[in-house]
Order: sequence, then C-alpha cells, then structure tokens
Amino acid sequence: MQLDFDFSGKHVVVFGGTTGINFGIAQAFSRQGAMVTVASRRQENVDAARAELEKSGGRVFGVCADVRDFDAVGKAFDEAAQRLGPIDVLVSGAAGNFLCEAKDMSSNGFRVVIDIDLVGTFHVLRHAYRHLRKPGASVINITAPQSFVPMRYQAHAGAAKAGVDQLTRTLALEWGADGIRMNSISPGPIDGTEGFRKLMARDEQERERATAAVPLKRIGTVDDIANLALFLGSPYAGYISGALIPCDGGGALESVKPPLEAAGAALINEARKAH
Repeated sequence: MQLDFDFSGKHVVVFGGTTGINFGIAQAFSRQGAMVTVASRRQENVDAARAELEKSGGRVFGVCADVRDFDAVGKAFDEAAQRLGPIDVLVSGAAGNFLCEAKDMSSNGFRVVIDIDLVGTFHVLRHAYRHLRKPGASVINITAPQSFVPMRYQAHAGAAKAGVDQLTRTLALEWGADGIRMNSISPGPIDGTEGFRKLMARDEQERERATAAVPLKRIGTVDDIANLALFLGSPYAGYISGALIPCDGGGALESVKPPLEAAGAALINEARKAH
C-alpha cells in the first residue's frame, strides 16, 4: 500500500523552521499541500524561508520570535492562527549548542542552551495548546541522541534534550484526552546541516569515520527526518503518542560517540591553542 500524505487545508507550524532540518520539514509539508507557518528569531531567515516556500505556490506565513521570550512566542501563535487558522501539526525544533567540557563551562553557557532548547520548547508548547486542533493535532519535538546517549562536551545539550523528551512524554499523558498526539524525533548525523559540517565532517576523513559508525553505513538526509515528520503528522500515525523515535540509521545502538567526541576534542584543542 502506498501512503498518501495529503495535508491540503491543514495548518503546520514549524518553530526554528527557517534553516536545516526544520526548514526541510517545512518544505515537505508545503509540498504536500499544507499551509505553513515558519518561525525563527532572525527576520532575515524568516523572509528567506518564506520566499523559498512560496515558490511551490502554497500559503505561507512567517513570523519572527525568540523562543526564550514567552510573550513573543504567544504573539507569534496568535498571529499565525489568525492568518491560517487552527494548528493541525506543530513542529518545535529551535535549538542551540556548542562544544565544551563541563569543567570549563560557565553558568551562562549552560543556561543559554537550557533556555533555548528546554525552556523555549515549553514556551512553544504552552502557547500552542490553545490553538491546536482538538481532537486531531500532532505535535513533534525535535530532540537529539544526547538526550539518552551521554556524550563528552555535551552536558548542557544532553540535559536540555533529556528534559524535552520527558516533557514530550508528560504532555502526551496530559493532552491525550484532548486528542493531541505528542512525539519526539531524535535525528542522527544529517548531511547538509551546520552541526554535521562543524562536528563530524570538517574533512573527508572525519566524514568517513562518521559514516562507518552508523550501522546502515550512510549519513542521513534532511528528507529522512522530513518523511518521518510527515508520517507522525498524518492519520497513519494516529495511535502513536508519547514516543521518542530515533531516525539515525541505528546509530544510537552502536553510538556515534567516537567520531563526534574525536571531532569535539580536536575543536577544543584548537581553541586552547588559539588562546
């Protein structure tokens, strides 16, 4: 049976949806007929994403909001719902990260990632609730393997993403009676993203090590994540809620830690030499 992902007349909101994986998800839903709202903290990114999405002829709305600003997030949702109606699918993917050993990390550095990834996700979900279609809405949080696979130099990101995953499970319990499904996607190494280029593919040797660490022996694509998001947002996933789904070629089973940690150690050593 061939699955038909038709989102015509559906409103999809993607926070952090102007670059990388999240923009790829926004593009996938737009290609399937959805009305799409993209939100990001940089106006130039919002404008560029909106212009690109409009090339497919769909209805697109772009709004600028920093997920750390509770009131700004609420205003963004109010504007999106006013323009395009109740929200059928919400993707929350805003994130921040950097490499640092915990012993060298400042309180502010730790807090910044927690504020963007965890507190920001709460802000998005909290304000989205009143605009989500009930029943029938699907919420998808974008997390990371660090949430359940401990990695050196990632204490802040691991703590933040673990919190997001637990928030996913908790709200699946609380909002299930409203007919709202809540799930997380944990992407593995994804080609063409800034994180992959900076952390695992600065040269061909690093890329080869990263590929060898994945059981399927290939690096993921943005389309791999977008296709999973389409499935989770569709009626075909109508009985899936509270799930954390790795989309990583099996990487979390064997763990991609060695190439990531090797790249992280190299970057940290370079920074130390520079000082």
